[in-house]
Amino acid sequence: MTNYYAVLDRNLVAVDCVIFGYDIWDKELKLLLIKRNFEPESGKWSLPGGFVRKDEGVLEAACRVLYQLTGFKDVYMEQSFAWGDVKRDSGGRVITISHFALIKAHELDPVMIDASAAHWRSISRIPKLIFDHKEIIERAHKELIDRIKVKPVGFELLPEKFTLVQLQDLYEAIYQRKIDKRNFRKKIIYMNLLEKLDEKEKETSKKGAYYYRFIPSRYEDFRRQGFYFNLDVQ
Repeated sequence: MTNYYAVLDRNLVAVDCVIFGYDIWDKELKLLLIKRNFEPESGKWSLPGGFVRKDEGVLEAACRVLYQLTGFKDVYMEQSFAWGDVKRDSGGRVITISHFALIKAHELDPVMIDASAAHWRSISRIPKLIFDHKEIIERAHKELIDRIKVKPVGFELLPEKFTLVQLQDLYEAIYQRKIDKRNFRKKIIYMNLLEKLDEKEKETSKKGAYYYRFIPSRYEDFRRQGFYFNLDVQ
């Protein structure tokens, strides 16, 4: 019997990772980019990525790329889209599966980042990128906006303790627009997912603002009871 697979064309399968981080002081949503060190397009800006190995799944490959670059495991990662235009990669026929990940940028080891020749770039000031990486980022950013409206994934980008102002700053950085302070606070307090701490942040004001922290177990309990997370604010 003829092996049907043996007569088919071989295509390369890759992963590309959109790694989001948030700078709580610059109030900017950022992503990790690298300078490509091999041809084609050597020396140009690129998303971190790599080819899927014979002994690993697509998600495993994306997690490997993330770990090699940041040293992080068990972070929020989501598969985004399959990019398969015939001429998308000038090096050959490559189908890539894009993923986006959310990491706590303040916990990232700068030595490891320097060793990987990676750089943080603001989502609002992205340099010219190779291939279709600009479109990959735009899609991932849109998906992140959709997720933070209905899931508490934004907390993956923040330190363990934060003020309500810092939380709103994060949402505005992701939305890339201002949102109403009163409506935002009303919604987040009403959901009862935060614990108010007996500690204030006093670096930005003399009076200080109370710190809060997100309680994941409370969210899971509420979710099992049919709770619907909603932070879609104007």
